[in-house]
Amino acid sequence: MKDYPAAPPGAKANVLHPLCPSRQVLQHLTSRWGALVLVALAGERTLRFSQLRRELGDVSERMLSQTLQGLEGHGMVRRVAHDVVPPHVDYSLTEIGEEAAAHVRALAGWVERRLPEILAGRGAGG
Repeated sequence: MKDYPAAPPGAKANVLHPLCPSRQVLQHLTSRWGALVLVALAGERTLRFSQLRRELGDVSERMLSQTLQGLEGHGMVRRVAHDVVPPHVDYSLTEIGEEAAAHVRALAGWVERRLPEILAGRGAGG
């Protein structure tokens, strides 16, 4: 493993530098479940945990919880716990989360539009 010096305080973010914190943010945004959570909550939607889990389909409770915690830790997701019986929690995107979701949705839209060509490329030895 190559030893990289830590970036000095105030240094410009560089996602290609192994120790840059931007890598962790990028990892949360572009992980399978992170990207899908952003798409599901985009457009100022608010969903409860169970609604979000149903919307995503095949995510485990544990993985969704970890994903939401990571996105919340980076200021992308807002978590609001209601003091009611039974308790419930709502999730929505923050302003910066909505901005990130717009980029992820654009990429997802591109994948959906180009899917036939992508799949055809697979069959051609890709």
